Amino acid sequence: MPELRKDPIIGRWVIISTERGKRPSEFVVQHPPTKNGFCPFCPGNEDKTPPEIQAYRPDGSKPNTTGWSLRVVPNKYPALRIEGDINREGDGVYDKMNGVGAHEVIIESVNHKDALSTVSDKQFEDILWSYRDRIIDLKKDPRFRYILIFKNHGEAAGASLEHTHSQLIALPIIPKRVAEELDGSLEYYNYKERCIFCDIIRQEIMQGVRIVAENSDFIAVTPYAPKAPFEIWILPKKHDAAFENAQKHQYENLAKLFSNTLKRMDKVLNSPPYNFILHTSPLKDGDSQHYHWHFEIMPTLIKVAGFEWGSGFYITPTPPEEAAKFLREAKI
Repeated sequence: MPELRKDPIIGRWVIISTERGKRPSEFVVQHPPTKNGFCPFCPGNEDKTPPEIQAYRPDGSKPNTTGWSLRVVPNKYPALRIEGDINREGDGVYDKMNGVGAHEVIIESVNHKDALSTVSDKQFEDILWSYRDRIIDLKKDPRFRYILIFKNHGEAAGASLEHTHSQLIALPIIPKRVAEELDGSLEYYNYKERCIFCDIIRQEIMQGVRIVAENSDFIAVTPYAPKAPFEIWILPKKHDAAFENAQKHQYENLAKLFSNTLKRMDKVLNSPPYNFILHTSPLKDGDSQHYHWHFEIMPTLIKVAGFEWGSGFYITPTPPEEAAKFLREAKI
């Protein structure tokens, strides 16, 4: 029988449709043919992107030349612009403001064919460090309230370029999805004086059925009420509200677990397109006792249709316990 499950953080309900339950092999992942052609992210094409904001250059080479291992540039077609004032104003019952923000691209590797699941642990760690560096730099700007880091991997997940990259958008507002998590976790904290994410981690470790992988600092789990089949969350075991506050050894361990998790997903689901997002605390609330930063990874396996758009429900054909078992037992 299908189940209705309630997300304990934001109160959203999802449908676990066991009547049409699916094994990994039943998700048909279409891989479009490789696009051969010009890539602005490949070495030698540095002049085809906006000037770099940051780069890791092991050989000490000059900016905007070859020799880099990771490069951060402004998005050539930004969703928001860095220049200008916010200018919040009303228009009758409506509210508006200028589209002020920052939109950056993190070019994760010099190798056009790399994926996050294939780069070395050191490369992966450098990517995480670049996220931290950019958050710390952008939080100095008083116009920004939130920084969202995300990755679209594969054409079906929204990636417009094949070369592996992730993106960052600094916003003058807190996104609704994050605000819902903040409100839900604060309500729980006010009632129980505990972080709901910490309680979830303790319960997942005790029950064991939704654990994908773990190490001394981090745990990867399939959430109890997932938005998508084979959705995975990666969380620090020790309470921490802000991603940029993590210690050096934690980034090392996060890189190892994140890479391990993506390898498992590739093995079980035939290298699917996916999105991941980093949910961290708002820029002025980095020591929050009720919020807990985490990554959410969502393979693109099903399409959102009329019922989901109209109701706000998500229908997931694979229970998270089964998804975790497939991922946990994958031979990588």
